[in-house]
Amino acid sequence: MATTELYTKGACVWVPDPEAVWVSAQLLHDYHPGDQQILIQLSDGREVEYPVLPPAGLPPLGNPDILEGENDLTALTFLHEPAVLHNLRVRFLDYSSIYTYCGIVLVALNPYEQLPIYGEEVIDAYSGQDMADMEPHIFSVAEEAYCTMTREEKNQSIIISGESGSGKTVSAKYTMRYFAVVGGAAQQTSVEEKVLASNPIMEAIGNAKTTRNDNSSRFGKYIEIGFGRKGDIIGANMRTYLLEKSRVVFQAAEERNYHIFYQLCASRDLPELRTLKLDSAENFHYTNQGQDVHISGTDDVVELERTRNAFTILGVQPDQQMEIFRILAAILHLGNVNIQASGRGGDRSYIDANDRSLALFAKLLGVEGAQMAQWLCHRRLTVGGEMLVKPITGQQANEARDALAKHVYEQLFTWTVQRLNSSLRAHREQPKSFIGVLDIYGFETFDRNSFEQFCINYANEKLQQQFNRHVFQLEQEEYLREELPWNRIEFSDNQPCIVLIEGQLGLLDLLDEECRMPKGSDENWARKVYDQHLNQSPHFRKPRMSNSAFIIVHFADMVQYECDGFLDKNRDTVFEEPINILRASQSELVAELFQKESAGGSLSNSSLANGSVRSGKRAHREHKLTVGFQFRQSLHLLMDTLNSTTPHYVRCIKSNDLKQPFLFDPKRAVQQLRACGVLETIRISAAGYPSRWTYEEFFTRYRVLLHGSVSQDDVRRSCQSALPDLIPDPEQYCFGKTKVFFRAGQVAVLEKLRGDRLCAAAVLIQSLVRGWLQHRRYQRLRWATFILQRYTRGTLARRLAWTLRYTRAALIIQKTYRMLAVRQLYKTIREATIKIQAFIRGTQARRIYRQMLTERAVVFLQAQVRGWLARCSFRRVRTAVVLLQCCVRRRAARKELLHLRAEARSVEKYRELNKGMEVKLMQLQLKADQQARESASLRETLQAEREAHSSELEQLRSSLLKLQIQLQENANNAPLLADKQEEDRRKAEEKAAQEILQLTQEIQALRIERDSLEKEKDDLAIRLQDQEKAQEESHQQSVDQADASVRAELEEERRRYQSLLREFTRLEQRYENLRDMSLFATNEHSRGHRRTDSTVSLETLSPVTTPFSNSPVFPSPEEVRRISVTSPTDRRPWSHEQPLNILMEDMSVVKDTAERMKGEDLRYAYDAVRVANKFLETQLLSQRAQWEQEIAALRMKHQQAHDRDTPGDPEINELMEQVAVREQECVRLRRELKELKHTVSLRRILSYAGLAIAASQDPTSPVPQKSQTLSGLLECRKRDESKLIKHLITDVRPEGVLSLSPGLAARVLFLCVRQADCSGDQTRVKGLCSAAVSAIKTAMKKHGNDLDTTAVWLKNAYLLKDLFNQHSPQQDVRGCEELVPLVTDVQESVRALSDLCIQAYQQLLSISESHLQPMIVPAMLESETIPGLAGSSVKLSGGRKRAGSDPRPPASTEGTTMSAVLRELSALHTALSRQDLPSALLEQAFHQLMYLLAATTLNSLLLRKDMCCWNRGLQIRYNVSLLEEWLRSRSLQTGGAVTALEPLIQAAQLLQMSKKTEADGQAMVQTCNALSNQQIVKILSLYTPQSDLEERVTLNFIRIVQGLLKGRSEGQPPQLLMDVRRVFPVTFPYQPPPQVSAAQLEIPESLKISFLRRV
Repeated sequence: MATTELYTKGACVWVPDPEAVWVSAQLLHDYHPGDQQILIQLSDGREVEYPVLPPAGLPPLGNPDILEGENDLTALTFLHEPAVLHNLRVRFLDYSSIYTYCGIVLVALNPYEQLPIYGEEVIDAYSGQDMADMEPHIFSVAEEAYCTMTREEKNQSIIISGESGSGKTVSAKYTMRYFAVVGGAAQQTSVEEKVLASNPIMEAIGNAKTTRNDNSSRFGKYIEIGFGRKGDIIGANMRTYLLEKSRVVFQAAEERNYHIFYQLCASRDLPELRTLKLDSAENFHYTNQGQDVHISGTDDVVELERTRNAFTILGVQPDQQMEIFRILAAILHLGNVNIQASGRGGDRSYIDANDRSLALFAKLLGVEGAQMAQWLCHRRLTVGGEMLVKPITGQQANEARDALAKHVYEQLFTWTVQRLNSSLRAHREQPKSFIGVLDIYGFETFDRNSFEQFCINYANEKLQQQFNRHVFQLEQEEYLREELPWNRIEFSDNQPCIVLIEGQLGLLDLLDEECRMPKGSDENWARKVYDQHLNQSPHFRKPRMSNSAFIIVHFADMVQYECDGFLDKNRDTVFEEPINILRASQSELVAELFQKESAGGSLSNSSLANGSVRSGKRAHREHKLTVGFQFRQSLHLLMDTLNSTTPHYVRCIKSNDLKQPFLFDPKRAVQQLRACGVLETIRISAAGYPSRWTYEEFFTRYRVLLHGSVSQDDVRRSCQSALPDLIPDPEQYCFGKTKVFFRAGQVAVLEKLRGDRLCAAAVLIQSLVRGWLQHRRYQRLRWATFILQRYTRGTLARRLAWTLRYTRAALIIQKTYRMLAVRQLYKTIREATIKIQAFIRGTQARRIYRQMLTERAVVFLQAQVRGWLARCSFRRVRTAVVLLQCCVRRRAARKELLHLRAEARSVEKYRELNKGMEVKLMQLQLKADQQARESASLRETLQAEREAHSSELEQLRSSLLKLQIQLQENANNAPLLADKQEEDRRKAEEKAAQEILQLTQEIQALRIERDSLEKEKDDLAIRLQDQEKAQEESHQQSVDQADASVRAELEEERRRYQSLLREFTRLEQRYENLRDMSLFATNEHSRGHRRTDSTVSLETLSPVTTPFSNSPVFPSPEEVRRISVTSPTDRRPWSHEQPLNILMEDMSVVKDTAERMKGEDLRYAYDAVRVANKFLETQLLSQRAQWEQEIAALRMKHQQAHDRDTPGDPEINELMEQVAVREQECVRLRRELKELKHTVSLRRILSYAGLAIAASQDPTSPVPQKSQTLSGLLECRKRDESKLIKHLITDVRPEGVLSLSPGLAARVLFLCVRQADCSGDQTRVKGLCSAAVSAIKTAMKKHGNDLDTTAVWLKNAYLLKDLFNQHSPQQDVRGCEELVPLVTDVQESVRALSDLCIQAYQQLLSISESHLQPMIVPAMLESETIPGLAGSSVKLSGGRKRAGSDPRPPASTEGTTMSAVLRELSALHTALSRQDLPSALLEQAFHQLMYLLAATTLNSLLLRKDMCCWNRGLQIRYNVSLLEEWLRSRSLQTGGAVTALEPLIQAAQLLQMSKKTEADGQAMVQTCNALSNQQIVKILSLYTPQSDLEERVTLNFIRIVQGLLKGRSEGQPPQLLMDVRRVFPVTFPYQPPPQVSAAQLEIPESLKISFLRRV
């Protein structure tokens, strides 16, 4: 079937139009070969006859409607200019899509409007995605280049070209921004920030406003962004091409100079810029020529601030920035220098000496103004070896001034680029590969074209040649890969045009030759060009009416160039004398700009348009480099760079010249499409096989056309056997290895055959269906007749049956009535008989009942009398027995009381004797190693004191015996104690027995420890004997170390002693204050004033003191408080004669007989002090004797062991002498410790007396409430804190952390902090808290990818924060009586823990998101988990995949389903649930993850056209239902997680809804309230039918929906994509934890923290 047969009635064709370029028309009759014209109907309804010259004169055919708006132009069935133009118009105007693929080229239309498609959420959506799967975008090209670079390790280039105002600079800016985000970390590092900061600087000094663009780049640039081994940006380098220097001194109407000049003028009022003496831009000659110094919507002040910030980021210091600004301001002042003509005929010129502009110029640049004025109006010549100074005319002086200004600006531009490159250069490593971004001017043609346009078009010729060859190479590689027998594709090679420009004796060669001529001119060069190339090259022509112009036929268009000014611009000369003046400038930057500049110029890598400096010396002329030569060399270097990389092309198109948003001008668009090579790409593609289908796709689509037996297994053979029957011409198709290739238009032929076959099949199906329907109709009529007959017969039968039933019912009614009448008579007679019998029987029963009651009453009276007599007898006997028992028991109780009193006195004595042992135990713990080395000299001293101590001991025993006798006598005379007092005393005795037992056990343990120490001493002696021949240095070192350690311990003990001594002094002072207050109260009471309750003052006698470290017998502060306030004694008011008096008698303290003190507070305080002094004296004497005996025994043993050692060793003797000195120090410290012990005992007794006094003064006062005891804590010594942090947090393995109970580390840390707080060491508390926070941060960083470990530390930080809040002093604890607040302020630690909780929470989400991110799109969009959806039909398209680099290898996420996503979610849920975290926190976490799932899936859906179909919506809805079911199964549906999925659910519903009528649109708008207007329109525009059963969404329906959406108000700003980086705020609910106690904790041995002591 030939292509001409497609011209049938109703076919769509394109015909030329002078305004719209191409318009669509419809054929009104079939075309037959040989027809001279065809009848068509235009889109406006007019019918015209279109003349044709078959076959070339046939109008181009239109593509099927299903391909309208295709995102790749090469996928169109018919590839030609009208199809491309129409497709771009539809996408631009109807779909608001500015990007379209054209093979390997991305076509970008400038919308002249800021679109919300460049945010970070769009970057995230395109990152890691295949280019063929996503909608066209500049980010897609950047991602393709980045992935190709990392995968193939080959350099890449992105070539961005287009006319001025087409958006090249913006595209390059967004490309670099994409690389900075993707190639950097989550936050931009310094390198990425510097790369982006270079844009504002280059725009300021290289961009200007033109008639076509408000921000036009007036130079070309190629930026190489270097990447490291990990794909991160490590550096960059920039090369510039052909800066438009003429703009510095001249601007056309409605144009501006470079932006930086206007920014400085607008910011002239800034303090730092006032020294520049700038004025408004309208007052400078170099900025006011365009008559328009403002750009609408641009604030030059703000732009200057951006430029200065960019300079700062790139490392340019502020003083150096001011140097740059001074040079720029000097250029402006130079333009205002007034050069006046003088002399005869104006052949001279001069500058006024008082010229203000020249003075400012000289001052800013640091040069001499008079010298500059001299050499601007004169030039130096060399004639015959002599130097002559020649004046120049005013015009020549103005030209010299302008040349100097251009040269200065060019040098500054070059220096800036070099400075940026030095800042962007990679320092830490060499780039492994790079991606180059070429932002270069496109093809230009104006009414008057000069040297700049000539160079620009020459560069575009070179780029077009490289582009054509690359496209041809890709086609060739595709054919070779498929092993096709192909012929060479002919394409327009522009090599002859390039040879005309740069070849031997080409235009540039002739231009350089003419520039070297002494009297060269533009006219001479034009004549040489005519003589050399006219009629010799088809690309060179001469205008008819001009002898100073020429025409070049470029690939895009014919351009006429004016020769005027070519030589001057090519030479780009400036006199040497002004340059020499600038070299001698006082400004370092100015001198640097011109110091390195050679007389003939040089080829620069960064700026390749350097001019020459004209000198008076002839020798320098041979080395001058012209602008054309430098540009040619730089262009060759650029082409070499591009040819060594893999190029990617972006063609920017201006949609209109009016800069109106979304206005499409077809004439300008076609002109630019022809110029940028897009149509050439299509032509090359159409010349080969543009339509390409895999065998599976072809088989699936055109299976209905295959005849005979079709094998599903061998698809290729089936296609090869059937295709010749469908397309007879074998030149129209070709079979490859994996694809079948078709010429242009052949797919349309196959579609027509398929449509005809389907139409015939539809007719056959319709006929069969209609016959089947008629047969069914007959069957229904026949069955209806049978049913009517059946119903009629049934009605008659039912009528007969009803008559028979009626007769039978009448008989039954009669029979039943007669029976009822007889039965009623019988029942009446029977009831009367029964009633008579009942009355008779009742009378007899009542008579018998009365007789029985009488007999029972008699029996009851007899029993009561007999019982009363028996009870009376029993009471008399029991009273006698009880009396006897009371007497016996009283006697036994008295004996037991005497025994208990004796036993209590012995217990008290035993306790007093053992208190000395407690101090001894403490000494053994601290000085065990020193006591083993006691000196033998103390033995004699102790023996001498033993006799004195024994005599004192006998006296004390006699005194104690006397006190016991007195106590026994007083006890016999004392009244009997009540039962409650006996019970209290019994409890006290039991408690004392328990304490004695505990002390006995501790003594046994200490004895065992003493034995071990003695054993260690023996071992040490043996070791000393073995080492007696060791070197003297080792002995001296050990002695020094021992001395240092002992001194440190002594200093620590001395410090603690001093603190306790100060506490004792303070206690004595408080006692003096109490005595003064008591005297004052006595005086007040004597005057009749009622005194205050003494409890208030006496309670202060027991302050909280710091317990002695490592002492097992000293009471803790809570115990002291418990002794002073909550002593387990009788709460009743004490009598004046009972406890204190008894205690005074026991201690042999004489009572004071002063009656005036009786009943007053001072009396009781005085007595208490006397008792305390006597008690301390007794205790001191008894304990001293015991201690001395123990020390004597130990010294004796030590002396015996020492005698066994080898005597005579001087080293050992010296060591023992040092030990003796240390032992004397220990004796002194023991005495100090005894005094401290007495201080604590005094505090107890005073508190005991205070309670007695308070109770006696106010018997009715309420009993003080019981205070809280701080037991169950963990004590960690200061030296063990680092070990605790290490074993508990930092060095714990992940498996070990998971085996611990939730929050164990937090509870252990809190108990340690609580103990440190009780000891009063606030510095230690804060240090321990900060160390814990730092350690948890370290552990989290160490296991940054472990989900379970991070959850563990989140739990511990959370629990520790709640514990601190619970015990905070600011916390209201009135409702909790058992809660004791902390003393130390830990609010700073609470804030640090709050930040740590947030950090751990975010790390948890980051881990889960990193695991989920690569799974979301494959699982939610691409997976096929619903049976039957995978075999959907192939979409009708050309089957053309995008040409470019090799296809990506299959990703590792291929085959990922929802089960993998649910596994990751379950892993997070398990990690959080295992730690018993609150459900509110779990809901917040999964709310965040559900939002990520929904946002990522929806963003990918909005950017992928192949996913917007009905069956994909069904699949998405099914996947979302799995997520909802998972959330419900874990009770997480109430925390906003399900709400976060709502936009995705509505998007799936939108894909499945009907899209035809206005009612469908209204239902759609009402349903999709969670989607924005842009998202709804985008999904409708992307909707692509996947089978013939679906219909494409019409543009009319989309417009209806857009109209309905305008009336809908949204609270959020319009946006297309959801922000996947949005983070919801997290709140940690405060949950008061239960009380923590060390006894409740189960600390495993694996933690190795057994050094903690439970207190």
